[in-house]
Amino acid sequence: MSYTLLSSPLQGFTDFRFRNAQNKIFGGIDTFYAPYIRLNGKMVIKSSYQRDLLPENNNSLEVIPQIITNDADEFLFVSKYVQELGYKELNWNLGCPYPMVTKCGMGSGLISNTEKINQILHKVHNESDIIVSMKMRLGYDTTEEILDVFPILEKYPIKNVAIHARIGKQLYKGGVHLDAFQACVDNTNLKLYYNGDITTVTKFKEMQERFPTIDHWMMGRGLIADPFLPSMIKNNSFEYPKNKMELFNTFHDTLYEGYSESLSGSTHILLKMHHLWEYFSVIFSNPHKVHKNIKKAKSIRNYEQTVKEIIKAS
Repeated sequence: MSYTLLSSPLQGFTDFRFRNAQNKIFGGIDTFYAPYIRLNGKMVIKSSYQRDLLPENNNSLEVIPQIITNDADEFLFVSKYVQELGYKELNWNLGCPYPMVTKCGMGSGLISNTEKINQILHKVHNESDIIVSMKMRLGYDTTEEILDVFPILEKYPIKNVAIHARIGKQLYKGGVHLDAFQACVDNTNLKLYYNGDITTVTKFKEMQERFPTIDHWMMGRGLIADPFLPSMIKNNSFEYPKNKMELFNTFHDTLYEGYSESLSGSTHILLKMHHLWEYFSVIFSNPHKVHKNIKKAKSIRNYEQTVKEIIKAS
């Protein structure tokens, strides 16, 4: 069975610089989802969102924009904006688990409000021809919440529903709920994508075996931690390329240069790179030590030297 690999959006990580570098150096991802646009009640698209979606910043990529909102007018405003840029689809985030989002009744905090979901989809489909797809968790409090949403979604031409098989209040802790995802498969005719804990080729194969009808697989944190993974899955290979560290070094330097140009001041640059290394350290033989050494680097000079030493020792 042929399958499609997708990059799940992660705020602060999978921007156009990351997407382009991953695609050029490693490949394997068929479609990238851009991190969500959030308006906060003002009908203004922030410049960082604009940069991220500019066609010239994504010209070698298949990209789908995403919105997080609980307001139909915001949805329509962003729909019009992305359509003017040439995008035909807008993904609606009902998955974000962070309290600052869910407390506002957005992301996974909106899943239990089926009336509001219906109201927004009704207005959007009446007033726009944008293709709507969904990114969801199983619920916020329980894994059954999503099952009440399916009858609403089935009334509209929803392209697909990508489900991260956790509940919102888990954040990223604890395991994925595979039985609950199976219940989703059994209880809707909507096109479902799977997301959650695809971190190795072995894990991917296990998921494929567990869910034989699923042909779209989404990677979030697993992709940031291991940018080699999509191409290894596609090549059916459990082995990293022989020039693994050379490729990773090129990837790191591409991101580092990009962020050094776009972020002001060494504090911001180091913070950005420190966050990335929380994930990058996973592909090294001693992740804890690698991450600890990176965190100790408090100046640009120290950081550059530490990275050199880590890569040389690997």
